[in-house]
Amino acid sequence: MTIVHKDGNIHKNADGLGRWKSPNNIDNPACVSEEASPQIPIEGIIVTELNTTFFEEVRNSYTQDKNGRILFQLLNKDCKDNSLIHAFDEVWKKSYYEGRFHLLDGIIYHRTKPTCVMTVVDRSLINLLLKEFHDSPFSGHLS
Repeated sequence: MTIVHKDGNIHKNADGLGRWKSPNNIDNPACVSEEASPQIPIEGIIVTELNTTFFEEVRNSYTQDKNGRILFQLLNKDCKDNSLIHAFDEVWKKSYYEGRFHLLDGIIYHRTKPTCVMTVVDRSLINLLLKEFHDSPFSGHLS
């Protein structure tokens, strides 16, 4: 079987039971407050056998993309050059101003919703990412 990423939102129903929406309120133990600290809480765990080379490829991919390069520099604690923000594409700029990007261990994450965080990768790595997280006997959606 080959898994290939296709742009679009045709498969919104994929793994529906594993992604059953829970309310984001105080009755839900996994609730993430809108005022939550910028740290990324662990709400799910994927067990896989990724090696350090994979993570290095993700980190290195940021240098290949204009927005990735800018974002990595801005999220680095030593960066004082806020003029970089103006070089972003508009979609990236909006998410940056909303505080949706986080840098953790050299990997950039994008919070799309209060309960959803995605890894930012270069387009060239999407198929590799899908392969790494779906082809291993330990991978997949465990819910």
